[in-house]
Amino acid sequence: MNTEQAREILGKVRQIEIRTNRLVNDSLAGQYHSVFKGRGMNFDEVREYVPGDEVRTIDWNVTARAGRPFVKKFTEERELTILLAVDVSASGNFGSGPQSKRQMAAELASVLAFSAIRNSDKVGLVLFTDQIEQYIPPKKGRQHVLRVIREILFFEPRSRGTDIVRALDFANEVTRRRAILFLISDFELPDQDQALEDVRRAVRLASRRHDVVALHVHDLREAELPDVGQLAIEDAETGDLVELDTADERVRSRFAELAQKRVNNLRRALAAEGVDTLNLDTREPYEPALRSFFKNRARRMR
Repeated sequence: MNTEQAREILGKVRQIEIRTNRLVNDSLAGQYHSVFKGRGMNFDEVREYVPGDEVRTIDWNVTARAGRPFVKKFTEERELTILLAVDVSASGNFGSGPQSKRQMAAELASVLAFSAIRNSDKVGLVLFTDQIEQYIPPKKGRQHVLRVIREILFFEPRSRGTDIVRALDFANEVTRRRAILFLISDFELPDQDQALEDVRRAVRLASRRHDVVALHVHDLREAELPDVGQLAIEDAETGDLVELDTADERVRSRFAELAQKRVNNLRRALAAEGVDTLNLDTREPYEPALRSFFKNRARRMR
């Protein structure tokens, strides 16, 4: 990498930091804490038993040594681990508006990461295609988050496909303690029906240990065809070509119908496993949808 390329990368990362920091500072920091506060309890100390204490909290080892009852005192576990599982497959390079799906994924990850470090939480990253492309273990700090953003934006994957099951299984393997697992993907899956069943299985297993949240990043043009006559569409991940006559209203209508069906099937499959899903279009500002998502989730958790 030459000096000019390095300067360009740093500039783009800095732009994202400025944009997302404003959103975090103005709107999301408090909501983040209320939605994703610690769920566990950490042992703090022992103290002498007083009438009214729960018998279940008695520390029998200390009691036996001291000759009088002692109880364990616990404090709420405040520190969280945020794990960002980000799809960097070839289909993420598409965007019909001002940014690609991958660029939007980077901004979403930035908002979540900066919200996390404001609350002294750790942030980790899994970049995946149909392979695990890169893993950055959870850490704290601004410099660590800037590295996470840089990798999402500029990492060059070895593969082009998508395997969400592999990503979720890997997240389970490397993160033993409970984490907030954000799955950021366009969910462009091969063999959609069978793949969804496999994803459901993986999500079910991941949800037993982690709080799984899905951010579905898509583009309007993936659901609506323009009327431009004969059009060749290439699958970015497989290279397959399909020719469509977009001047035919029936073709455009059928294309939109199938696209909506895929979105609905995905939403139902994830909801059946208790996973919250936020759908985001690259052509629309993501901030209002993210704020609303946080507010609704906080309301349900009260």
